[in-house]
Amino acid sequence: MSAEELEKYETEMELTLYREYRDVVSIFKYVVETDRRFYLCNRVDVRARTENGDVFFEVSMTDAWVWDMYRPARFAKSVKVLTFKDVNVEELSEQEIEPPKG
Repeated sequence: MSAEELEKYETEMELTLYREYRDVVSIFKYVVETDRRFYLCNRVDVRARTENGDVFFEVSMTDAWVWDMYRPARFAKSVKVLTFKDVNVEELSEQEIEPPKG
């Protein structure tokens, strides 16, 4: 596979992923960003933990969708993430949930 073919394939995969995101965002309540992934979910719990003087975050999500174009199944019943980096959780408003018309 040439570099051009690989780039075209990845572009198509990203577009497919965006379309899927647009189709499913309305069924979720929260957006969760970690250092490695972007999630949509209906329930989220973030807990700061300390072990041996290090602080990390334990993020538990229920009914989640994962933004990852290399994952064959993006829906997950439950997800647990451990990270030493920042975690951003936002509740989606009704306006953000509705995809643009057209």
